[in-house]
Amino acid sequence: MAHMEIRFSGSGGQGLLLSARILAAALARQGRHVAQSNAYEPVSRGGLSRSDLVISDGEAAFPLARRVDYLLILDAAAATVSTHLLHQGAVVLADAERVPDPPRGDFRTIALPFTETARGLGNPRVTNIVALGALCTLAAPCPAEALLDALLAMTPARFERLNRDAFAAGLAMAVQEPA
Repeated sequence: MAHMEIRFSGSGGQGLLLSARILAAALARQGRHVAQSNAYEPVSRGGLSRSDLVISDGEAAFPLARRVDYLLILDAAAATVSTHLLHQGAVVLADAERVPDPPRGDFRTIALPFTETARGLGNPRVTNIVALGALCTLAAPCPAEALLDALLAMTPARFERLNRDAFAAGLAMAVQEPA
């Protein structure tokens, strides 16, 4: 992989920025070059939120996504704001519950039960971690072990078991998706 662009999108309070920082840290530890940018509305919860990662083997000098390879959508509010950045062959991962009408086009759209799975684990606040596991399987930006290490290093130890379970559930649900 010489270059990849990933956008995490949804609403404030869903942990999107944390997920992007975790992935960026894992990639940096793997020797990849990563530029990250964030944008969010000035409300702590509920406003539109996104984080872009531009990943490269060489310098990733521009932090804004211009041609998204993987778009993760966790809220209906973000369902259509990034479709102009998708190209043929791009993959959209949408939360099946919170994004009932995901974008359709000349790209692949996959609706997965991120929120439902997190709720089943006992805490819907780990929806972002479930989604991160699925993204890791489908996009393969780095080894799952490297991403798990970054996740555990960047989150409170008291949530280790829950984060491990959420990440594993995301990895497993994406394995079931046909290529």
